[in-house]
Amino acid sequence: MLAEAEAIRQAVDLLDDQFETVVRTILNATGRVVVSGVGKSALIGQKIVATLNSTGTPALFMHAADAIHGDLGMIQDNDVALILSKSGNTAEIKVLVPLLRRTAVPLIAMVSDRESYLARQSDYILHAYCACEADPLDLAPTTSTTVALALGDALAVSLLEARDFTRSDFARYHPGGSLGKKLYLKVADIFPHNQCPCVSPETAVKEVIFTISANRLGATAVVDTDNKLRGIITDGDIRRMAYEHDSFLDLHAQDVMTPAPVCVSPDDYAVLALQIMQDRNITQLIVADDNQVKGFVHLHDLLREGLV
Repeated sequence: MLAEAEAIRQAVDLLDDQFETVVRTILNATGRVVVSGVGKSALIGQKIVATLNSTGTPALFMHAADAIHGDLGMIQDNDVALILSKSGNTAEIKVLVPLLRRTAVPLIAMVSDRESYLARQSDYILHAYCACEADPLDLAPTTSTTVALALGDALAVSLLEARDFTRSDFARYHPGGSLGKKLYLKVADIFPHNQCPCVSPETAVKEVIFTISANRLGATAVVDTDNKLRGIITDGDIRRMAYEHDSFLDLHAQDVMTPAPVCVSPDDYAVLALQIMQDRNITQLIVADDNQVKGFVHLHDLLREGLV
């Protein structure tokens, strides 16, 4: 791991104007980034393609061996080619490169050896330098693939920033699973399914307890006659009241409530509600809009949606 970490650090030091030129070339292209390679470089290339596509840069993978047997037809004149190879002298690469040179497609090499065949034939070079692999025999693609992966991520993130790629854009490409829900699910999608227990500041504590128990949210809002939020009473507030008072017959909601409680709005993302609950070690939040109580969101709701 230390060898690979050091190789990535060295790759950072080797970044030059070519990296910025590559970013601008891809940004200005009206087509896709066609990524190619063989062996382990091909696997890294597929991951780079996935990252580019998910961050707003259209890309596809073309295996170098398949390219020379028909897949070269995937490339269009407005595309950009990115070829991965540690040595830059692989047999399949030497066959593919002249075919690419016959097109108008800009050719980018992600290569360790800047004097290799691939590097000399390319328009631009992303220097994925690797002095040696991590294994004792210096044979297994380990450090070299890690550096290429990191450099591919750096390219994707730079393109993301240059495109002003937003959270909403990211959500558009990741609608499924818990990641998608973290990006698009809002409090408004959840709280209407829950009851909205409310009491007035003058409500007797005995009635407050009944209200909390009946709605099974572990809390109730305290509101004025115009539904303006005054506070919240939770199970914990009731327990603290029991410790502090010998009798609660003369107590009212305003005597035991927590005033000005933290709230979320319907337009907030559900993941923000989760973060607040985790930070404050609580299990429910009042949903309010302009201090008007709209409902409750509970930790169980977020668990059910797969956010935790």
